[in-house]
Amino acid sequence: MDQLEEYALVLSYLPTGKPTSPKPEPLVQLIGESYFTLLEAIPKVNDIKIGERVYIGKGDRPKIKIIKGRISYNDLTQGAIDELPRLIEEIIRSNEKRFVDFFNNAGPINIRMHSLELLPGIGKRHLDAILKERETKPFESFEDIEKRVPLLSNPVKLLVERVLIELKGETRFYILTKQFQKKEFS
Repeated sequence: MDQLEEYALVLSYLPTGKPTSPKPEPLVQLIGESYFTLLEAIPKVNDIKIGERVYIGKGDRPKIKIIKGRISYNDLTQGAIDELPRLIEEIIRSNEKRFVDFFNNAGPINIRMHSLELLPGIGKRHLDAILKERETKPFESFEDIEKRVPLLSNPVKLLVERVLIELKGETRFYILTKQFQKKEFS
C-alpha cells in the first residue's frame, strides 16, 4: 500500500488556476513533508501563503478541499520551481533526526555502490570517513556530521541537491523520495 502524505508545504498558489485550464479554479502546488511528493490541490480558502504548512491527510482538511493528484517536477510552475530548494531545506531542517538517521543507517545499494554515494559530492573518501565515524558513535546532528567528517561540507545542502535530482527524475535510484510514475489510462 502506498503511504500518503499527512502535511505539505505550499510551493505555489494560482488564484485562477493554470492559464491553460478550461475551468478557472484556484489551484495550489504542494510538496509533502514525508516523501517529498509533489501534488496539486484545490484550496478551500483563498488566504494560502507560499511556504505555509497545510494538512492534507485523511479527514477534515481546514485549507485543502481536494487533492487533484500527484504531479511531476515538469508540471510545476516557475514560481514553485524557484521555491522548491528553500522548502526542501526547510523540511530537512525541521526533521533533522530523520535525516541524520539516514547518515547513520544508510547501507549499500549493491556490491559496488553505497547509498551515501548517491549524495552529490560524496565519493569513496567521504564515504569511508562517514562509515568510520558512525561506527565509532552515531551522528547526533548535522553539526556533528560536519564536525566529525571535516571534508564533508554542509550535509543539508547535499540532501537538498539529492532530493532535487530525484524529483527531476535524473536517477535510477530513489533513496529520499518516491519515484514519480505517470499513470497511463487506456
